[in-house]
Amino acid sequence: MKHIKGMLLRITQPRWRAALIFILAAAIILGTPVPRSTTSTGQRYVRVEASRYAFTPEQINLSPGERVTIELVATDVKHGLSLDGYELDLEAEPGQPARATFVATQPGVYRFRCSVACGNLHPFMLGKIQVGPNLPLIRGSLLGAIAILIALYRPQHYDQSAPNGNH
Repeated sequence: MKHIKGMLLRITQPRWRAALIFILAAAIILGTPVPRSTTSTGQRYVRVEASRYAFTPEQINLSPGERVTIELVATDVKHGLSLDGYELDLEAEPGQPARATFVATQPGVYRFRCSVACGNLHPFMLGKIQVGPNLPLIRGSLLGAIAILIALYRPQHYDQSAPNGNH
C-alpha cells in the first residue's frame, strides 16, 4: 500500500503528469482506427516522363478507387515502367509513348521502377504511388507536435515555506 501511495504522489508531480499526458495522447493517436476512405470513381490522366535515371513526377498521389491512365514518355532512350502491386508494365521509346489504365484499389504506397536497362544508374530509377492519405506522416506529425508542447511546458513551482511567494 505504501508503494502505491508513493507512485501516486510521483504521478502528481508536473513532469510525471506531462509524461502521462503524452503517453495517453500517443495511445489515442496510434490506437484510433483509420476511417475507411470513400472510393473515388473519377478518371485521372498522369503523364510520367522518363529520362536517364529519373521519373517526373517521382511521386503520384491517388484516391482509392480512382481509375488512372498513365502515359509513359521516354525523352532520351528506351525506358520501362513497372508498378509493384499491380500488373502494370509499360515500355516507351523516344517519340513513341505508351499508355495503360488501372484502378487504384488498395490504399498504400507502391513503388514503380524502370523495367528496361537504360544505363549504369538504372537500378536507382524509382518512383512511388501513394493511394490514400499518408497516415504514418500525419500520426507522426501529431505525436511530434504533442512532444514539443510538453517539452515547452514549464510548470511554476512555488515554495510554500517562503512568505509572499518569494523563493
